[in-house]
Amino acid sequence: MIRIKNIVLPFDHEPDALEREIPARLKINKSHLKGFSIFRKSLDARKKSQIKTVYTIDAEIQDEERWLSENQEDPNIGPSPDMVYHEPKPGSVPGLSPVIIGTGPCGLFAGLILAEAGLKPLLIERGKRVDERVRDVRQFWESGTLLPESNVCFGEGGAGTFSDGKLTTQIKDRRNRIRKVLTELVDCGADPEILYQAKAHIGTDHLIRIIQQIRDKILSLGGQVRFETRLTGLEIHQGRIIGIRVNDDEVVLANTAVLALGHSARDTYEMLHASGVSMEAKPFSLGVRIEHPQTLINQTQYGASHSHPRLGPAEYKLVSRCPDGRAVYSFCMCPGGKVIASSSEPGGVVTNGMSMHARHSKNGNSALLVNVDVADFGNSHPLSGVVFQKQWEAKAFVMGGRNYFAPVQRVGDFLAGKPSLSFGEVVPSYSPGVTPCDLRECLPGFVVEALAHAIPKMDQSLKGFAMADGLMTAVESRSSSPVRILRTDDFESQSIKGVYPAGEGAGYAGGIVSSAVDGIRVAEALLAKLNG
Repeated sequence: MIRIKNIVLPFDHEPDALEREIPARLKINKSHLKGFSIFRKSLDARKKSQIKTVYTIDAEIQDEERWLSENQEDPNIGPSPDMVYHEPKPGSVPGLSPVIIGTGPCGLFAGLILAEAGLKPLLIERGKRVDERVRDVRQFWESGTLLPESNVCFGEGGAGTFSDGKLTTQIKDRRNRIRKVLTELVDCGADPEILYQAKAHIGTDHLIRIIQQIRDKILSLGGQVRFETRLTGLEIHQGRIIGIRVNDDEVVLANTAVLALGHSARDTYEMLHASGVSMEAKPFSLGVRIEHPQTLINQTQYGASHSHPRLGPAEYKLVSRCPDGRAVYSFCMCPGGKVIASSSEPGGVVTNGMSMHARHSKNGNSALLVNVDVADFGNSHPLSGVVFQKQWEAKAFVMGGRNYFAPVQRVGDFLAGKPSLSFGEVVPSYSPGVTPCDLRECLPGFVVEALAHAIPKMDQSLKGFAMADGLMTAVESRSSSPVRILRTDDFESQSIKGVYPAGEGAGYAGGIVSSAVDGIRVAEALLAKLNG
C-alpha cells in the first residue's frame, strides 16, 4: 500500500472525487488504481469561504514496488507503515487470576488484553451493569435521587459512558495501541468512521451498547466480571499483595491487582493511602460548563456554509493565558449536547457534558476550566486535592438549593458582577433543575478572576462566546484526578508489589483513548513479567 498525505478537496466534493484525485496525485492511469482506504479525514475551516476536507489515503496500485522506487521526490507520498497491533505473548498465572478493579476504558482494555493472552482476569466493579446503571442515572436526572454506587461516575463503562465519547488524544503511540482500541470499538459496534475521522466521537447512546459487547468478549475468553463489588481493603504480606477485600467482609486471593480506578473513587483513595500505597496530590482544573446555542457556534465556525448537512455541529477549542500565568481553556466540548449532573456522593453538585451520537440537542456546551496547582490546596497531603474539590462541590450544592439543582449564571451577569435572576435566549439543559445565582459564591476567587479575564479574550477568537445570554453552570471539578498513585517504570506500585496503578483515576491518563491505552500498557507489562 502507498500512503498519500494532504489530499485537499472541497468539503462538499462529489462522491467519486477521491477516485479521480488519487491517480492524478500518483500520476498513473486510473485503471492502475486497484483500491484505496481512508486513513485520516479532517476538516479545515480556517477560511470559512473555502472550507476543505483533508485526506490521508492508503492506495493499492499495480507494480507498487517499481512505482515507489521510481517516485521518491514527493514527501507526502511513501509506503504505508504497519498499522497492526502486535499482541503480546500469551502467559499464565500459577493458581491465581489477575484482578482488575474498575471497568472503565482502562479496566476493560487491560482485561481484554489479559483475556486474549489466556490469563482469565477477574474484573470487579463497584457499580452496576451499564444497562441498569443507565436507569439509575436517568432517575437521578429526573428526581434528584442519587445512588452513591450507581451514577455518572460509578458503574460499567466508567465516567466516559456519559460524555461525548470523544476519541481524540495527544499521547504518542508507536505500537499501534490506539489502533487496537479503535478497532475493538468498531468490532463491538462503533461506526467504522472512527478509524479515520480526525475528531471521532461515539456518543453516549452508542457507548452503552459497545461497552456490553466488550464485556461479552472478555467473558467469552474466560474472564469474569463482578458488579456491585467495591474494593474496601488490601491484604498485604511483606510488602506484596496477597488478596483484596471487597464489600468489607469478603477476601479474594490475588497476587496481582490492576487499580483501574475512576477519578472519583475518593473512598478508595483513602483506603489505599491508609494501606501504605504511595501517592501524591497532583494539579487538576476547576471551573464551569459554558453553554451557547449550537447554531451560534455553527455560524461562527463555518460562516455561510453553517447549515450544510455534511458539516454537522461545529466544535471549538479555546485557550487564554491570564496575567498571573494561569491558563483558562475549553475542554470536552459537546456539540449538540447537554450539561449533566455528575455527582457521585451526597452533598455535592458536579457538572459534566454529554452528547448523543447524532449531537442533535439545541445547545452546545464545554467545560471552561482554570488550572489549579497543588499550592492552591493549602497543604501537600496526598488527598488535599480531594478535599479542595469537595469544598467547592458542597458550596455549589448549597447554592443550588440542596437538592442537586445546579447554580447557574448568565455570562453577561457574571461579567457585570451581578447575580442572575432569570434566563434569556439560552435555556439551561441541566437536570434535575437549576438555580440562578452569583457564581462568585461557589467558585474560588482566583477561578472567578481568571474566567472574567478569559471570556472576553475568547470572544475575540470565537465571536459570540461572551454573549450575554450564554450560561455558566457550576461546578466542573472532575476533569481529571487530583491524585497520582506512584508507580515504577514497570508500572508497579512504588510501595506494594503486585499492585499496578493505571488509567485516569491513578493520574496517568485523561479521556477514553488514553485511559484504554494505559490499560493495554499495564497488561503488556504484566505479561512481560510473567514471560520473564
